Amino acid sequence: MTRATTPLLYLLLLIAWEGSVRAFKIPGWMLPAPSAIAATAVDWAPDLLHHSLVTLSETVVGFLVALAISLPLAILIAFTVTLRRLIYPILLGLQSVPKVALAPLVILWLGIGVLPKIVIVILVCFFPILVNVVAGFESVPRAMLDLMHSMKAPEAAIFRRLRIPIALPHLFTGCKIAITFAVIGAVISEFVAAQDGLGYLIMISTAQSQTPLAFAAIIVLTLISIVLFYAVEFLERRFVTWTP
Repeated sequence: MTRATTPLLYLLLLIAWEGSVRAFKIPGWMLPAPSAIAATAVDWAPDLLHHSLVTLSETVVGFLVALAISLPLAILIAFTVTLRRLIYPILLGLQSVPKVALAPLVILWLGIGVLPKIVIVILVCFFPILVNVVAGFESVPRAMLDLMHSMKAPEAAIFRRLRIPIALPHLFTGCKIAITFAVIGAVISEFVAAQDGLGYLIMISTAQSQTPLAFAAIIVLTLISIVLFYAVEFLERRFVTWTP
């Protein structure tokens, strides 16, 4: 499939969706037609923008804090055997706990506000970044390390000139995974307790059987996730220029 045919395929899917809803007379509260979703999105544009900015801010801030926590922790785990044995099982256990189960507790401890939502996003994001960065540091070819040691290169130079360049592609892989998880984490926290955000808007609209509005919010969430993913990919192309 070429890039030119992709928009045509999406258009055909929308036409099939619209035609199916009209042909089978599916109620709007059950499955709205794309035209109804678009009309609702236009009517609710100011509210959608407000809630989108709330969710976007929670996502970006939580992701950046998770990145700031994961990088030094990954260095400690990768180069300190004792810390790896102590910390890694705890982090793995924390990652295994469903974040839906943690969200009510975090909100109970931190209250209803922006902070607990950012904490949920951090919990969702930090593990994919951590694991990939650790894998990147450990994937340095032994031959390159032996060569730099034979040239009596200091450890700081080896870290800067060899380990970091090899770990960077792994870092961006973890970031691309984490940024999509970040959106999910923000919505999960908004489902539990919120007064703003797209997750809150979805909960309110479904409770009131305003299904077109819920679909509009879901589409905006999808667009946010896609834009953030490609933003990380753009940064990867700018900073990792030595890989295909």
